[in-house]
Amino acid sequence: MEAVFDLQKHIEQGVEQIVRDSIKATLKNPRESAFMVRFAAASRKASKKRLQMEREGVHVPGFLIASITSVCNLHCEGCYSRCNEATNDAPPVRQLTAAQWQGIFDEADDLGVSFILLAGGEPMMRRDVIEAAGQKPNIIFPIFTNGTFVDQRYFELLDKCRNLVPVLSIEGGKETTDQRRGEGIYEMVTANMEKFHEKGLIFGASITVTTENIKEVTSPEFLEDLVKKGCRLAIFIEFVPVTEESAYLAPGDPERAYMEKQVNALRQQFDELVLLCFPGDELAMGGCMAAGREFFHINSHGGAEPCPFSPFSDVNVLDTSLKAAIASPLFRALNDGGLLNDAHEGGCVLFAKRQQVEALLQQYQGK
Repeated sequence: MEAVFDLQKHIEQGVEQIVRDSIKATLKNPRESAFMVRFAAASRKASKKRLQMEREGVHVPGFLIASITSVCNLHCEGCYSRCNEATNDAPPVRQLTAAQWQGIFDEADDLGVSFILLAGGEPMMRRDVIEAAGQKPNIIFPIFTNGTFVDQRYFELLDKCRNLVPVLSIEGGKETTDQRRGEGIYEMVTANMEKFHEKGLIFGASITVTTENIKEVTSPEFLEDLVKKGCRLAIFIEFVPVTEESAYLAPGDPERAYMEKQVNALRQQFDELVLLCFPGDELAMGGCMAAGREFFHINSHGGAEPCPFSPFSDVNVLDTSLKAAIASPLFRALNDGGLLNDAHEGGCVLFAKRQQVEALLQQYQGK
């Protein structure tokens, strides 16, 4: 008889491994190691909370993604968020306040959520929300930032609140990064990396992988340079094409096979680096983790969406609880209908199947 895949257990083991790897990666930094030891205890407690709720018939994901602003100062080539009109140059009329985000973080803590990824737009434009996140030491908040708003006040905040971990976007070397993000961005980002390192602050890097930069960013030389700068977390994210013109940049099966082989080798070579790969690591866990299966996305005005690449929502967390949002009709349909495990082209099944997701949304909104 074929063994049943235990998703909850697999995710819990994955979180524990991330914590263990993080402790190993910060052994030379006593303050960071002390925080990670405390967080390890909090993470185990959170896992027990989620397990107990699972027994009661309520599934709680270990991760959330929160886009705390829709505003960004850059116009990166091929940005999915701008193409989806989720990111703009000016603040929208409706945007969650810091107090409202604080309430969301409080409830997430109560439910046993261990990680909340802060995104945007450019999240560091919302210092008030990041300060609120700093008050929740049981949760680690990776801040996915373009690195252009880091100043002395942020250095002081990150030193005080070790649960805030900046994850700086970089596309490879200077030429590759500046081509996509703008002239001078590479030097600004790498200068801030070196400052983080000098100040003993843990940070990570987010790398969008395309057919053009895949060999550069998965090379030992690129990773070694990041490690020398003090980077302790690297996240490879496959490029998701939101226009037909950019489809050629999306990794296909040959590129994925190459990346899987390279990432496995890099993990052996750089044991001081926590190395994650999406959607590769999701596939190893049994399929897409979105729609509340192991995370979901909250947009800047409170809409609960399957993921940032699938901006469809039938509930708003201002009108309901996080617990209720996880079990929204749209999320249930995506999980029960098997869409998250469907074969697809590109790095995101829900983006590839967006017409089906939108049809489901219209179905439930019509009731």
